[in-house]
Amino acid sequence: MSRLPFHQVDVFTATPYLGNPLAVVHSAQGLDEATMQRFARWTNLSETTFLLPPSIDAAAAGADYQVRIFTPAYEMPFAGHPTLGSCHAWLDAGGVPRDPHCVVQQCKVGLVKIRRSEATGGQRLAFAAPPLSRTVPQAAHRNALAQALGLQPHQIVDAQQLHNGPRHFGFLVDNVETVLSVRPDPYAMAQALQDAGVTGVGLAAVQAAGGSDAASVAVQVDAQEVPTGPVLVARSNREARAFGAVAARQFTHPGNDMRSSDMPTHAPTGDEQPSVEIRFFAMHPALVEDPVTGSFNASMAQWLMAEGYAPARYLAAQGSCIGIAGRVFAERDDGGQVWIGGDTVTCIRGEVLL
Repeated sequence: MSRLPFHQVDVFTATPYLGNPLAVVHSAQGLDEATMQRFARWTNLSETTFLLPPSIDAAAAGADYQVRIFTPAYEMPFAGHPTLGSCHAWLDAGGVPRDPHCVVQQCKVGLVKIRRSEATGGQRLAFAAPPLSRTVPQAAHRNALAQALGLQPHQIVDAQQLHNGPRHFGFLVDNVETVLSVRPDPYAMAQALQDAGVTGVGLAAVQAAGGSDAASVAVQVDAQEVPTGPVLVARSNREARAFGAVAARQFTHPGNDMRSSDMPTHAPTGDEQPSVEIRFFAMHPALVEDPVTGSFNASMAQWLMAEGYAPARYLAAQGSCIGIAGRVFAERDDGGQVWIGGDTVTCIRGEVLL
């Protein structure tokens, strides 16, 4: 065994312990896959990453480093918060990119560009969202997942199956209160995710300008009433906890269409309030509510912007129901590329025995 440099980074937050934590092992080229998976299982975080030199071909194409991403159960081809957290750790450990404004990461989905924000001294990073494949889901899968989440037909605006490396299922719902009040059934969810062939399901609501929740015509879902009592759902550390009460907030439900003409069109600033609320659930192997999910935010941003449900720039919040204040900056540039960004901060720096 060897002592390897180690970081634990908090991602999508400028304040330690309010984002999504990530364990990062440096100089991991001497580790085999079994060792990586065993350590990821031991850290018990949603993801653990291992940094290696890029392959010869990737280096020739511009890659600065290579990353392998593991959940406690399996390796992932791509994930958002591990991308930003790994880049932060690589830079913090002295990594020097070829381009001072853009880091290039090699992972299982290929090369991912990560840009550094000069406005935040390089601590706010944003990755280029990978190409998205999305399809209209089968009605049976949509209905089963909606029922497992406890969604009623009138609350659903739209639904898509999303693939940008991970395979996710996304619901756009009528308002923020719906997002915050969801109580998933872990047993029904496990079966519904397996049947749909996806690793996780998330939901989002978009607020219109002025702070009201915009609603659209809901798609029809043959869902049944579900129990409203508290359901125990594991977090990333697999400790079961009941959902707390939804914050007392009043929302209006105008009948206007949820389109970009209703949305703020300026870039998010440091004191701006989020206009999109996100939650995401996955099996790891128990049902987990993810604190902040970069890959899901990426696929949702690509979908919502393409269909006019959201503006070309917005700030999203995630983790509100589990004591996390994740903030995700989504932006589509003039070339049509969607970038997903957030602040990152080192919480632990040291060595790990592997």
